[in-house]
Amino acid sequence: MAAHPAGRERTAREGGRAILSTGPRQRFPGEFTITAARDPLTFLTRAAQRYGDVVQFSLGGGRAVLLAHPDDIRDVLVTSGRLFHKGRGLQRARLLLGEGLLTSEGEFHLRQRRLASPAFHRARVESYADTMAAYARRRAESWRDGATLDISREMAAYTLAVVGKTLFDADIEREAHEIGDALTASIAAFNFMTLPMGELLMRLPFPAVRRFERARDRLDATIYRMIAERRASGEDRGDLLSMLLLAQDTEGDGGGMTDVQLRDEAMTLLLAGHETTANALAWTFLLLSRNPEAESKLHAEVDALGGALPAAADLSRLPFTRAAIAESMRLFPPAWVIGRTALVDYPVRDRVIRKGSLVLLSQWVTHRDPRWWDDAEAFKPERWLAGGGGDPGKQGNAETGRFGGQRGGRFAYFPFGAGTRVCIGEQFAWMEATLALATFAQRWRLRLVPGRVVEPQAIITLRVRHGLPMTVQAR
Repeated sequence: MAAHPAGRERTAREGGRAILSTGPRQRFPGEFTITAARDPLTFLTRAAQRYGDVVQFSLGGGRAVLLAHPDDIRDVLVTSGRLFHKGRGLQRARLLLGEGLLTSEGEFHLRQRRLASPAFHRARVESYADTMAAYARRRAESWRDGATLDISREMAAYTLAVVGKTLFDADIEREAHEIGDALTASIAAFNFMTLPMGELLMRLPFPAVRRFERARDRLDATIYRMIAERRASGEDRGDLLSMLLLAQDTEGDGGGMTDVQLRDEAMTLLLAGHETTANALAWTFLLLSRNPEAESKLHAEVDALGGALPAAADLSRLPFTRAAIAESMRLFPPAWVIGRTALVDYPVRDRVIRKGSLVLLSQWVTHRDPRWWDDAEAFKPERWLAGGGGDPGKQGNAETGRFGGQRGGRFAYFPFGAGTRVCIGEQFAWMEATLALATFAQRWRLRLVPGRVVEPQAIITLRVRHGLPMTVQAR
């Protein structure tokens, strides 16, 4: 995509501030909507490189502003988070997710988060470790030396099975590929949903709409079945579904969740709880295969476990494994952009973002910015180790004020978001990805099929376009 030569400073001012930011101009109406839909990663990267930390452009018939500086990202997500709501993309995602944690707003969102949060307390998450590792070993044992597998699909099936067992105490491993395919079909419709008049288009009989509806019905059937079985048994299994069924909002109206609310939260967690970690693992395997020195360090670390199944107590013995995941999520962040809608005219630097504008905060852009990262395009897990900058779990080094070889502060790295809407499953994801990577690496090394071109596909999450065929080699 060629950069547009025409960018200009709008001269209108308000209170001494420019009302709008510098940015590219469209050559014809809808140009950026089309361009961003085709390749949003390149579009946003080049916009930030050319026009700086505050970039305005037209998108979908409205105003969009990309903020690329960590300080501004912090202000939108944390300091002034109450002045922003979710962006249009996740609002449209209600067609699939309903009013779940990702899409709900205000007091209802806070209520749902209170009800779900006990399932993600540290002690509870640690109790999931054995299941995470056991499911990884089971899948690793199903592989055969020399076989070529779509690692994206394999990791999706693995993480979906883990979410089903740990959060819903349901054994969905046998149907994991089918459920995963339904989620893939639902996600594939996302770009269609976000087109101008997307809500209207989703009511018309287009093939993409029909595929989405069939996929959503398949997912609903699984989720409502789990809810009905649990309500009928009345059993408290100590999992998330039991907690949500039994929970009463003692700080709010005292009520519990309806089946529809349970469905929305379950659908959200099925998507968010498996999709992002599966993508992170797939990208990590690819990066390790391209960096033999890092792969060797990983293998040496996991071999020190002596072949034992990794457990929660072993996490402190796996710093390089965790660092490899952190670095993978820097280069290929599963959540590649966060969208917010400005509820008021919002000042940023010497400008004003107009009320109603879509504000974009892109992990893809900021995580790769050479101002904040040494050798920004390189895969260097050691940047996250002691002496290399900090701990990816704590995201900061109190003594140096730096982490990961980076100079932009805490918000140069925000794979899980931040503020009141920070990912509720962050610790769950760190543990699952670390234990899974260690377990698979004990037995296998993976190599990309020769001649295969790998491209990221940025939809709701950052997937590998057309899958990731890799040959598994026994160690």
